[in-house]
Amino acid sequence: MDALEQLRAAIDAVLDRQADAATRRNGFVHLYGVAGLCALLALRRGLDAQLAAAAGMLHDISAYQTGDMTDHTRRSSDLARGMLAAIPAFTPAQVQQICDAILRHDEKLAVHQPLDEVLKDADLMQHYLYNPAVRSRKPPTDRLRAAMRELGIAL
Repeated sequence: MDALEQLRAAIDAVLDRQADAATRRNGFVHLYGVAGLCALLALRRGLDAQLAAAAGMLHDISAYQTGDMTDHTRRSSDLARGMLAAIPAFTPAQVQQICDAILRHDEKLAVHQPLDEVLKDADLMQHYLYNPAVRSRKPPTDRLRAAMRELGIAL
């Protein structure tokens, strides 16, 4: 089993233990949706799609594990570190890069490392695209517009 499949199995186990059905469903939809968009953006930007997908799968893992968004970037980064360390295919440097991206993914107004930016953009895109028929009352941000434009989609 390759590294991403091992990680998916570990994430599935976390989500399957979530007692609240809606939280569990939202976890699967959001984490794997962001992971796919991370891989797409990473390929577009010439980055490592596997690392990007891993960051996407793990970026909110603690929130879906516990149902609590409090300090979720730090808690998710910490949980991700342990999950990734159990998969030998991820080097310590890669684990650090993924965990740093998770830690900073809510800092949407700041610019960080390329992987961080992929995760931030994919997170926004997944929220925006979750139900294209129903748009949030908030207009799209400049970051979201730029990421969509990069893919040839005008908002």
